[in-house]
Amino acid sequence: MTKPERVLVLWDIDRTLLYVGDIDRQVYRETFAEIVGRRVEHLPARGTGVTMPLAIRSLLLDNGVPETQVSQLLPRMVELLPQRLAAHTDDLREQGVLMPGAVAALKAVQTQPGCVPTVVTGNLKPNALLKLAAFDLTGYLVTEIGGYSSDNDHRPALVAVAQQRAQAAYGVPFTRTNTVIIGDSLEDVRTGQEGGAPVIAVASGKTTAEELASAGADIVLDSLEETPQLLHAITILTSTPS
Repeated sequence: MTKPERVLVLWDIDRTLLYVGDIDRQVYRETFAEIVGRRVEHLPARGTGVTMPLAIRSLLLDNGVPETQVSQLLPRMVELLPQRLAAHTDDLREQGVLMPGAVAALKAVQTQPGCVPTVVTGNLKPNALLKLAAFDLTGYLVTEIGGYSSDNDHRPALVAVAQQRAQAAYGVPFTRTNTVIIGDSLEDVRTGQEGGAPVIAVASGKTTAEELASAGADIVLDSLEETPQLLHAITILTSTPS
């Protein structure tokens, strides 16, 4: 097997590396109340992996905001959301948790020769950086070349965003053959399938290993504590026959 010169490793954040409990939902409550002027009744589903702009759109519609007002209110909520999350920085540290094996897995990938670790996430970039910083994870990732929902609300499109940024930074083309996604949700699997990258799914979120496999994940792990298996999976998915 021949390994490529560089491998782009795209990490999901929520429920893959860390979990912030009810904080995201509290931020949605506060942002909705400030922008719309009343309490929210229906919150987005947990753990779906959908991008924040699409979650906000659903939040507005599900709480009775007319379609004609959504296009005006949505960008205001997108702008305010990171400010509201920043106000909960202490809560992120106190209430949030690292997923089992996350730090060891990040360290292992970062130290693999040729690996370029970054993120592809449904979070807005400021929100992603706040979460990573709260858990001291930023140093394990090249965050400036990641793909964020600030770039595009269609999550599969973020694979190409990250690949193009990585190519500009490293001078190496990144395609399906040298890119891999690590995530926990069906949306992570869809992102890889439609965006053009194999997926290592980790059953650390709300989706079972069986569901992830049935959805088409290329390799499924029970948790990031399986670090040797994770590194082997990256090698297998990005190597070509000699």
